[in-house]
Amino acid sequence: MTMADRVEGTAWRDLLRRDTAASLALVCLGVWLHAADSLIVATMMPAIVAGIGGDHLVAWNFALYETGSIVIGAASGLIAIRHGLRRPMTIAALAFGLGCMVSALAPAMQIMLAGRVLQGLGGGGLTALAFVSARRLFPARLIPRVMASMSLVWGTSAFLGPLFGGLFVTYANWRAGFAVFGLQALLLAFWIWFGLAPADSPATDEKATDRIPFRRLGLLSLAVLSVTYAGITATPGGMAAALLAGLAALALFARLDSHSAGDRLLPRRAFDPRDPVGAALVMVLAVSIATMGLATYGPLLMDLIHKTPPLIAGYVVATISIAWTVGAVLSAGLAERHDPKIIAVGMCLIVLSVVGLLYAVPRGPVGLIAVFAACEGLGFGLSWTFILRRGTRLVRAEDADRFSAGLPTLSRLGYAFGASAVGILANSAGFSAGAGPDEAAHVARVIFAGSLPFAGIALFAMLRFVTARR
Repeated sequence: MTMADRVEGTAWRDLLRRDTAASLALVCLGVWLHAADSLIVATMMPAIVAGIGGDHLVAWNFALYETGSIVIGAASGLIAIRHGLRRPMTIAALAFGLGCMVSALAPAMQIMLAGRVLQGLGGGGLTALAFVSARRLFPARLIPRVMASMSLVWGTSAFLGPLFGGLFVTYANWRAGFAVFGLQALLLAFWIWFGLAPADSPATDEKATDRIPFRRLGLLSLAVLSVTYAGITATPGGMAAALLAGLAALALFARLDSHSAGDRLLPRRAFDPRDPVGAALVMVLAVSIATMGLATYGPLLMDLIHKTPPLIAGYVVATISIAWTVGAVLSAGLAERHDPKIIAVGMCLIVLSVVGLLYAVPRGPVGLIAVFAACEGLGFGLSWTFILRRGTRLVRAEDADRFSAGLPTLSRLGYAFGASAVGILANSAGFSAGAGPDEAAHVARVIFAGSLPFAGIALFAMLRFVTARR
């Protein structure tokens, strides 16, 4: 047992005891379905287009999936408060399974899109509720190890997802791929319903209501769709207009939600950096935006500038997932008193990665790019668990579930905004698939320099978060 284990009084074997192992498996399987799905579909998409057509709708497969995932993720905290875990998680798994079956049987891309929406709703709900489950189903001392286990599953999916997609296309067909994942989801729904305690929570002392805030969810949907469209459209003007529309819809959503009572989707002052919990959510949103440069344009830029083979470029980007998993596992036993320091170190590593990539991507070598990619993943892996633990301690009791579900939701929202912002930066710098090394290097400098302001916002919010007392 390590010193950290002695301080916390826990070891990995404590998590694998009979009374916690089943709950851990439930949570991790839900995360696996969501994490692996998009990677598998990306690998199978050429075969899907060859089978049912709809190449002009390919981007919407991922856009609608992300929209459903983010919107239901935002609502998951409120749903857990009103209905506990068992029923919402069962419905989420059933929705994911039904979406997979619709996609498996789809005769045309338009039907496939309906399936993808259902998969996004189910997968996003499972992931957000997994964060709520970590707080509700496990003792506080085990939460870091639960989160490390979820990170391990997420990192593993980065490798197994594309592999499984390739195996289905090569040795079976893409419809079988959807069917297999649909079957997994249906079995998970059965397991949740019969294997998870009801864990229903009464409404808080706020005005109790079961009303779903459809107007605010509609605004959030508009924000995500607008931002996603900004990443799809080819014209710089269209991208900018769509991104601004998305920001306006998000601002209105945040304003209305912060003034709501018992049907709030996010914690009070969710986007106010003066509040410690608001600072945590702003930090997560901003740092997610700041880190989309490498994931979105990294392989293309490495090819154009350094003639990097696609396989090598893919592994450079995958280094983020590997380092994330390593950081989460290594830090899982740290005592709570270290949370502010670990969060600060993690955020600083992520910001260092953005600064380093500003130099390394245009100049090389590729190994240096991989080093800074590892810094990003390690920073997330070190800090993510402890953002949840510290935020849960600082948040008001009635907002604990909202905070837990809001973390992964705002992270995905940041990725959507970041992808669009990076696209605008790249187009403004004259990006072209046929660009030479010098032109591509200029694009890289613009992308990563444009990401620095968001990294700075994340650092500012982090300082407020780690120094707060409540």
